[in-house]
Amino acid sequence: MSKAFTRESDDAPDRPLPARPSTLPPGAKNYLTSDGAQRLGAELERLVQVERPRLAALTEDAAARQQLQILDRRIQQIEQSLRSAVVVPPPVVRDQRVRFGATVTVREPDGGESFYRIVGVDETDLDRGWVSWLSPIAKALLNAEPGQRVRLKLPAGDVELEVTGVSHD
Repeated sequence: MSKAFTRESDDAPDRPLPARPSTLPPGAKNYLTSDGAQRLGAELERLVQVERPRLAALTEDAAARQQLQILDRRIQQIEQSLRSAVVVPPPVVRDQRVRFGATVTVREPDGGESFYRIVGVDETDLDRGWVSWLSPIAKALLNAEPGQRVRLKLPAGDVELEVTGVSHD
């Protein structure tokens, strides 16, 4: 077959994927909740003990090699995160002030309620309402107490939220 009918990528060696830059701003601490550190540790163990050996056995498959590179990058990210982590235990004194790791209930301007848990950048999960301590919503809520109104600055304009509950579970 003529070389004109083949893709260059078929002959090219596998190139490693570029490393993903840290989501932390320079100088910021990598805070994690206790359960977040445990979840990351469990994910790392599963990836190293189960997923990586499974993919490494499929080295003849180009798609498997690419998945292995992606997996190795995720393993490196988790290892780096755990090495740099500052694990923040729940507060000893259970006051009603919003702290790192707290779940906060807020009343929106339209009367609806929302829940946010303030977590580390590696724990963020917007589907669950888990927001990074560096996010605008978390910055607005930190140190607030039930009954207090906080102003959240958004590109579309400021929004006022009322803190209606704080839990440190």
